[in-house]
Amino acid sequence: MRKPESCWHSTPLIRASIALHLLALLAVITAPAWWPWVLAAVAGNHLLIAAVGLWPRSRWLGPNWTQLPITAAARNEIALTIDDGPDPLVTPQVLDLLDRYGAHVTFFCIGEKAARYPELCREMVRRGHAVENHSQHHRHHFSVMGPRGMTRELQAAQDTLTAITGQRPLFFRAPAGLRNPFLEPVLTQLELRLATWSARGFDTRVGDTAAVAAKLLRGLKAGAILLLHDGNAARTAAGVPVILEVLPVVLESAAAAHLRPVTLPQALA
Repeated sequence: MRKPESCWHSTPLIRASIALHLLALLAVITAPAWWPWVLAAVAGNHLLIAAVGLWPRSRWLGPNWTQLPITAAARNEIALTIDDGPDPLVTPQVLDLLDRYGAHVTFFCIGEKAARYPELCREMVRRGHAVENHSQHHRHHFSVMGPRGMTRELQAAQDTLTAITGQRPLFFRAPAGLRNPFLEPVLTQLELRLATWSARGFDTRVGDTAAVAAKLLRGLKAGAILLLHDGNAARTAAGVPVILEVLPVVLESAAAAHLRPVTLPQALA
């Protein structure tokens, strides 16, 4: 299994931003009267970087799995990824559903929830699923943290999940998919890959099963990475967690299209 790069390589956007800041400093020193224009240029650069960080599927800040590798797509593989758990009520039902369809998925687990329900994480692994890093606390302000704060969050989740499952996570998904330029160097240090998605159904906010399923099915093709939630799941009008009604639809559609659900680590093979 190929490891991620051991050295951080900045993206063209980051290199251009660094160059802009150096030029701005030089301009202010040599031509102080230009400061309003220099300030406007630097502010515009910061706004651009912030906007890119709000775009989960962007690669402008570093590598990002928005779909499976070409080799996995050629094998007609897809990845179902399930976030924000484990949940003591929803996750066991999700696991039973997956057993029924013989499907393996990737659970992006929150460290503090995993510590609360460790047996559920161990059960995920026992049934052939992958448990990956979704931060320790799922902070709403994660995307504005500095490198030290991000390192603490990711390392704590790595330690928690590894101790529980005996398997070190290989992938990280940022809370809400949002990030900043400090994340990629931290991921490199911890030998983690960033993974987002190719299709999502917004099933933490939408309680309409048909609407959630339709969004996911539009993106159902070889190499797709689909996003659902067992934690913070929206409920239907009848009070059923949306994921429990959407999963059978997605899995049956995948089978009809001869697509095989695999975990993200399996897709690395």
